[in-house]
Amino acid sequence: MYNPKSLKAEEFISHEEILSTLQYAEDNKNNAKLIDEIIEKAKLRKGLSHREASVLLACELEDKNQEIYALAEQIKKDFYGNRIVLFAPLYLSNYCVNGCVYCPYHAKNKHIARKKMTQDEVRREVIALQDMGHKRLAIEAGEDPVNNPIEYILECIKTIYSIKHKNGAIRRVNVNIAATTVENYRKLHEAGIGTYILFQETYHKESYEKLHPTGPKHNYAYHTEAMDRAMEGGIDDVGLGVLFGLEMYKYEFAGLLMHAEHLEAVHGVGPHTISVPRIRHADDIDPSAFDNGIDDDTFAKIVACIRIAVPYTGMIVSTRESQASRERVLHLGISQISGGSKTSVGGYAEPEPEEENSSQFDVSDTRTLDEVIYWLMSMGYIPSFCTACYREGRTGDRFMELCKSKQIQNCCHPNALMTLKEYLVDYASEKTKKLGMELIKKELYNIPKEKVREVVVERLDKIEHGERDFRF
Repeated sequence: MYNPKSLKAEEFISHEEILSTLQYAEDNKNNAKLIDEIIEKAKLRKGLSHREASVLLACELEDKNQEIYALAEQIKKDFYGNRIVLFAPLYLSNYCVNGCVYCPYHAKNKHIARKKMTQDEVRREVIALQDMGHKRLAIEAGEDPVNNPIEYILECIKTIYSIKHKNGAIRRVNVNIAATTVENYRKLHEAGIGTYILFQETYHKESYEKLHPTGPKHNYAYHTEAMDRAMEGGIDDVGLGVLFGLEMYKYEFAGLLMHAEHLEAVHGVGPHTISVPRIRHADDIDPSAFDNGIDDDTFAKIVACIRIAVPYTGMIVSTRESQASRERVLHLGISQISGGSKTSVGGYAEPEPEEENSSQFDVSDTRTLDEVIYWLMSMGYIPSFCTACYREGRTGDRFMELCKSKQIQNCCHPNALMTLKEYLVDYASEKTKKLGMELIKKELYNIPKEKVREVVVERLDKIEHGERDFRF
């Protein structure tokens, strides 16, 4: 049954293969010799199979677990350095026809405030996000062919890209909407989107169908095969994710990596990003109703093992997680985080009234973007607003080729410093600006090529004097 090159969901995500993998991992969780061999293979920085990575996730030997964490940290440094990319979600509409039991947008919820932004409201929200300093958005919408047709999404994308306010501009729009057709993916590609993101929620087919009892999302195969249609439509940067807490985490972990292997086998390029959300309290959703929740230790181990298994893939953690939880996993593999986020429809231009709650889930990290930036820099990270690769055509296999050869480092570090300087000059508080200027001065010496360093110094000065949007 299992065939990573198949285009059928139940063949590239084989239930029998996952059960066999979990048994193999259980049988070898204390097999020091095998674990050593897998760790040695992982040190080659070429990734691991879902089966090998599952053994590391199951490992109970404390000394080996410490090696796993240390290796994840080193791989993160090798490919992403100390850069952390910032983004914000923008919810366009929470109208939805699905019956997902873990999401307050489900069609039966009659007391949540239903909202859909007009283009004028989108414009106001985008200006508010630009005034915070954001350059990269992930747009979200419920699935509703009447209220949220593809034409509405495309119109919103066009509006977002058109807005230039003071020195603000959204330079990359990622899209997280329901599984759709090749034709619609082609339209999204032509609209200039960055990454197409779609969370699987769970790879366990039987659980999936119970968790999605009604609506188009009930169709497991159509949802699971969406990334293949997206790539057929010309989108070569796609983002995977599961919602941890719905099903057994070891099952989801294996399925997630099998999906990544499938994309590599069929399209020659794996996922651009992997997200690791955990279920959170929302309007009429109690996370304790789901009995597969994971603790912070398990969450950290999952992040470390994903980083080792897919070293070139970006990893995202959102404001679902608390400051303490995010701080713990940053060095283990996370390369992108959201900041100053709202999960309501709108809410950036002005706070949403309590009685009109339209949020998809409760935010755990409620700090402002400026506070998040200061926090990152105080730990030695470079907050990056860079969108250069997408805008220079370094996407899909072209991005992965650069990343695997580590040549991407020659672009990313300088670009991160220049976009951080833009933020500091245009938006930062005095405290954040002072710390940021010191960080940039120090990090200039970590640019290996002298000629590149000279160009960066020159461009940093131009940013100080009003010029914007430099990139390598």
